[in-house]
Amino acid sequence: MIKTITKIGNSRGLIFDSALLQLARLKEGDQVNVEVHSGGTITITAVDREWIEPDEAADAAAEIISRNSELFRRLS
Repeated sequence: MIKTITKIGNSRGLIFDSALLQLARLKEGDQVNVEVHSGGTITITAVDREWIEPDEAADAAAEIISRNSELFRRLS
């Protein structure tokens, strides 16, 4: 796939259209690792995220809120 480098603000970039993002299984906000190899080859690799189950996330949030209740009270 041939893409054109485009001016974006004071920088230059590539526009990833929705088809390319879908093929790469990426979405806006995903983190990627960019490597430049000898000869100028560039690879972009998705950063694996650790997934947490919804119940675990809820328990962790409740623990954080409980542990920091005084801070949250002062911030409200």
